[in-house]
Amino acid sequence: MKQNKLLRAARLTMLAATAAASMAGTQLANAADIPNKTLVYCSEGSPAGFDPAQYTTGVDFTANTFTVYNRLVEFERGGTKVEPGLAEKWEVSPDGKTYTFHLRHGVKFHTTSWFKPTREFNADDVVFTFQRMLDTNQPFRKAYPVQFPYFTDMGLDKLIDKVEKVDPYTVKFTLKEVNAPFIQNLAMEYASILSAEYADSLLKSGNAADINQKPVGTGPFIFRSYTKDATIRFDGNPDYWKPNTVKISKLIFSITPDAGVRVQKLKAGECHVMSYPRPADIAPLKADSSIDMPSQPGFNLGYLSYNVTHKPVDKLEVRQALDMAINKKAIIDSVYQGAGQAATNPMPPTQWSYDKSLKMPAYDPEKAKALLAKAGFPNGFDITLWAMPVQRAYNPNGKLMAEMIQADWAKIGVKAKIVTYEWGEYIKRAHAGEDDTMLIGWTGDNGDPDNWLGTLLGCDAVNGNNFGKWCYKPFDELVQKGRETTNQADRTKAYVQAQQIFAQQLPFSPIAHSTVYQPVSKKVVDMRIEPLGYARFDGVSMK
Repeated sequence: MKQNKLLRAARLTMLAATAAASMAGTQLANAADIPNKTLVYCSEGSPAGFDPAQYTTGVDFTANTFTVYNRLVEFERGGTKVEPGLAEKWEVSPDGKTYTFHLRHGVKFHTTSWFKPTREFNADDVVFTFQRMLDTNQPFRKAYPVQFPYFTDMGLDKLIDKVEKVDPYTVKFTLKEVNAPFIQNLAMEYASILSAEYADSLLKSGNAADINQKPVGTGPFIFRSYTKDATIRFDGNPDYWKPNTVKISKLIFSITPDAGVRVQKLKAGECHVMSYPRPADIAPLKADSSIDMPSQPGFNLGYLSYNVTHKPVDKLEVRQALDMAINKKAIIDSVYQGAGQAATNPMPPTQWSYDKSLKMPAYDPEKAKALLAKAGFPNGFDITLWAMPVQRAYNPNGKLMAEMIQADWAKIGVKAKIVTYEWGEYIKRAHAGEDDTMLIGWTGDNGDPDNWLGTLLGCDAVNGNNFGKWCYKPFDELVQKGRETTNQADRTKAYVQAQQIFAQQLPFSPIAHSTVYQPVSKKVVDMRIEPLGYARFDGVSMK
């Protein structure tokens, strides 16, 4: 009997060893056997850099966040649901103010020609990533002083009391108050985890700024090179911690600002995926037998921002007059060409807490003239109108939209000078408040209303994505109230009231929500439309 037990135990041990060897073999095979396929993505612009925490645009996020990096928690592909990332699991304390994250073991940082890690990912990397944003005296922050617009826009610099390493694979975040969207916010791009070891090596060599040009992460693709306005090259990561996720060995961004040229390249097979087709190109692309054209309602908003620190748009009557003078239906017909819906709110209709009762004033040039006269401008005035140089999901043609608004405003005596810059410069100067009015927009980042009302209109966001520099206390208090309760019904009440204040004060003019199309070659397998506005290539393969 005892002998049978021993034999059975030996057999079980052998089976376990065989299974372990088999698993190890599978992992090694996975590392070696990324299919030898190249995917070329025709992107619409050059990223400003590769340090996700300091940027706010989809151009930057597609080029770095979802290729090179991971976060503690992540959005599922093609959705807004949060799933475990570099944290396998987490707990929230009963008072809702402490979040404890248990980190994944065995995750490797990328090996590149400029950095070879000597250890795996651990709690030090999480603490470094967040301390750099929290502490202005943090050594790396002092060596490479940059802004963190997302982090501050959401008030996280004021919300997070401390980030502590409990042990090598446990990190604790302590908040000063309850914050309902906190987990959703941690899945966002700014929270991409950097290597503390790499940062230390850059600090020692006096090259801290290289973190923005030579990125090192744990993500599905390893950055190899970047030629501005031309190409970005990545290799599939053979050591990626998510098995069977990396299915292409080479990923190339072919930077192609002209949408017409992107279409030509896609049709010619020079790229396999392209960003943002023009509305006029949708029908021809649908007719091409080698191309798939999936689409879905956009989680986005295109709008005209008023810089309320500049006269005369600091006056409510002036903003109301400018808004009323814009023929938005004509813009939707000409700019969106059937792929847009009129916007009335500072968020899209698919966002929970959207106030269906809001109505924007109708197009009325005569009433607009009367409002201007009442505001002290019977003969109009001169103003700058900034036009986006790139095509985005929320605005397929910034130049045409600006020209149409310019013509509408001329009818009420307002002379608008159209101004534009290269995209990175456009955003930088807008953050600095140089514009009077500007075309901009937003695609939701995390599925939470705070991401619209707080990020675009909150007082904390005045030097970030609140391009209008509008800080209105009654509105801001409602946004804060919405953050500080976890009950969705109570949050909805606060956000509906905030939307009504927005409509009364009009810090920007909502224009349209667009339908999103994702043209892909039929050689591409499982490319998904991301509702949050970027492109992802993990899980994508080629026939």
